[in-house]
Amino acid sequence: MPLESNAVLSLDVRKSYADFALSVRTDIALDGVTGLFGASGSGKSTLLRVIAGFEKDVAGTARMADKVWLNSAAGEFVPAYQRQIGYVFQDARLFEHLDVAGNLHFADRRNRGVGPGFAEVVAALDLEPLLNRTVTRLSGGERQRVALGRTLLSRPALMLLDEPLAALDSARKQEILPYLESLRTRFGIPTVYVSHAVDEIVRLADRVVVLQDGKVAAAGETAAVLDALPVGSVGLDAGIATVFEAQVVRHIAELHLTELAFCGQPLFVPSLSTRQPGEQVVLRVRASDVALALGRPTGLSMRNVFKGTVQRVAEQSNGAFALVTVQVGTVSLRAEVTRHALQAMQLVVGMELFALLKTATFASRRWSADESL
Repeated sequence: MPLESNAVLSLDVRKSYADFALSVRTDIALDGVTGLFGASGSGKSTLLRVIAGFEKDVAGTARMADKVWLNSAAGEFVPAYQRQIGYVFQDARLFEHLDVAGNLHFADRRNRGVGPGFAEVVAALDLEPLLNRTVTRLSGGERQRVALGRTLLSRPALMLLDEPLAALDSARKQEILPYLESLRTRFGIPTVYVSHAVDEIVRLADRVVVLQDGKVAAAGETAAVLDALPVGSVGLDAGIATVFEAQVVRHIAELHLTELAFCGQPLFVPSLSTRQPGEQVVLRVRASDVALALGRPTGLSMRNVFKGTVQRVAEQSNGAFALVTVQVGTVSLRAEVTRHALQAMQLVVGMELFALLKTATFASRRWSADESL
């Protein structure tokens, strides 16, 4: 049965271990993709296991729409096999005695409910060339595609993905990401996606719940939450950036580019062909990939040029760099420049200038600016 548009997964759960305690109270919209984000050891996978019903002796309550999964005070607990969830692990966990088709048919035969069909899943994940291949002959990326297919054929009401790209190298991650993007719109199954990689969260998640030390540190729309996180708050590697939303205008297939609308101006990025015109996307731009100019430049290879106003200037007291925040429309864009350039350009708050974006790709790393920099 389809979920109501405003249905939520309501969690108020607590689970204690010898050296760690999880205490989470949050509502997860059962629509689109919600990311669970945070540093290693923050409790992301533990919370996902609690949602799945894999963890015992959990205190509190969990409700999936109108179904009670957990009420410890009343002694109620719905086991994992009755929760109608699909779970994808880091290591795929395929049946190695079966070929790819056998793995998919196993899930297909066991679950005859409403949901995607065999042919539809095979087409969506480009699995046709792999159907007769043994699991041992699959690459890491191919194994995860098969695992996703098997999970889809279990016809889940909720998909739980536990860092499915963590074991893959960069090339294999880039192979899988477009499939994950397309699944969110093609099948419409609400998904909770665990990752400590901000590029995956930015690219896939509509909303994000940030965990720190087993508790919710922040939650909300992806761009707003990630852009507001202070430096060092979730234990990531450094790299100041701006996270913002833009709207898909068109795809330029021959150039492998996508044109976006950003604050009323065109912004060109590497192809986002899985996104439809009119769709909102979240972007992350590193401060080191933003250059500044006092006048509108000409004759440059950088095509993304935006007029803005200096909002803030912060110099490192013991370093060579300064962080300049430029207001472009409603977005506070951060640029990292040398202190030498800062002095030569005589940048001050209120000055009009132009920001040049060297790259505007989905993130590989991100940090938001700290007020003390």
